[in-house]
Amino acid sequence: MGEFNERYIKFSSAFLILIFVAGLIVGGIVSCYITFQQINGLQNEVSNLKNQVSKLRGSQNITCQNITIYQNSTALAEIYEGVKDSVVLILGRTGGGTVQGSGFVYNFSGIMVVITNYHVVHRTTSISVTLSNGNGYVATVNGTDPYADLAILSVDAPEYEFKPLEVVSSSTLRVGDPVIAIGNPYGLVGSMTTGVISALGRTITGEYTGGFGIANIIQTSAPINPGNSGGPLLNYCGKVIGITTAIVADSQGLGFAIPSNTLIKEIASLIENSTYKGHSYLGLKGTDMNYEIAQEMGVNVTYGWRIVEVVPRGPSDEILEVNDIIIAMNETRIKNGDDLASYLEENTLPGETVILTIVRGSQTLKIPVVLEKRPPPPPPV
Repeated sequence: MGEFNERYIKFSSAFLILIFVAGLIVGGIVSCYITFQQINGLQNEVSNLKNQVSKLRGSQNITCQNITIYQNSTALAEIYEGVKDSVVLILGRTGGGTVQGSGFVYNFSGIMVVITNYHVVHRTTSISVTLSNGNGYVATVNGTDPYADLAILSVDAPEYEFKPLEVVSSSTLRVGDPVIAIGNPYGLVGSMTTGVISALGRTITGEYTGGFGIANIIQTSAPINPGNSGGPLLNYCGKVIGITTAIVADSQGLGFAIPSNTLIKEIASLIENSTYKGHSYLGLKGTDMNYEIAQEMGVNVTYGWRIVEVVPRGPSDEILEVNDIIIAMNETRIKNGDDLASYLEENTLPGETVILTIVRGSQTLKIPVVLEKRPPPPPPV
């Protein structure tokens, strides 16, 4: 009997162990199955989330496209409505009749002024400004700079009549940027045209500059006509980035504007001192280099600005020579006269020393020159 009980106990223990092991195996299988189902469920959820995110991205792209289309179709009208009351008609009397131009209102430290071109007012004996609402007021010239074709007018009008525009930096402009010109071509008040920035850093000349160039000019395809002069050139935020100034006669899409950076740099002096004397002067005359000239001179450089005259007693006298070729200024490459004039206008002041890199025969030299003030422009004729 004792032996039977012992065998029974051993059998029972083995059976229990077998059941326990089987339970572990079954539990493991069930656990794996449940885990597998959970993983599948998680993968399905992740997949669904990915699809939802993809749909959201697609919706976002569509929204951006709709906004862009909306802006293109309505922005111009909205910009015009926002700025039209800031653009004025300028009428001036001269000894020989009348002149007409455009301008815009600007708030300089609480002083309301009208910005226009020098050539609009430089021969006038009296000036009036007419606002977009038809109200006209007498104006006086407060400051001028023929070398930048800028004039600042003071207008005898109530404060509530002035709706100034914001002037922003022209440093970030790129060729291809869209622009808007608003002015009074041929007396057609409040006309708006559009175009793009066609080029930067041009140089133009005027009859009132004594042969000196007006540097760092914006070229635009926005149509500009007589009467537009002095009006604002705007970006698509309605901010002033230039002042329209000139066209090439009998051309299509060749208009020019003074960059806003020139106005920003000069306006304090124009208002406080009635003039601006910060134009740097090298005392040189020259011409652009090209391949043919390089061949004639027997030099290897085909770019730069070739000196053809050194002004006696000027800042470069006895320092530079005829046929020297300026190829850099302060390590900035100078490809032509436009580059030279624009660099001087944008980056230098009289009294500063610039380092010119020049080609003289077979030598390349670095020569310092102390800049002077540009001589006064000739008096109005």
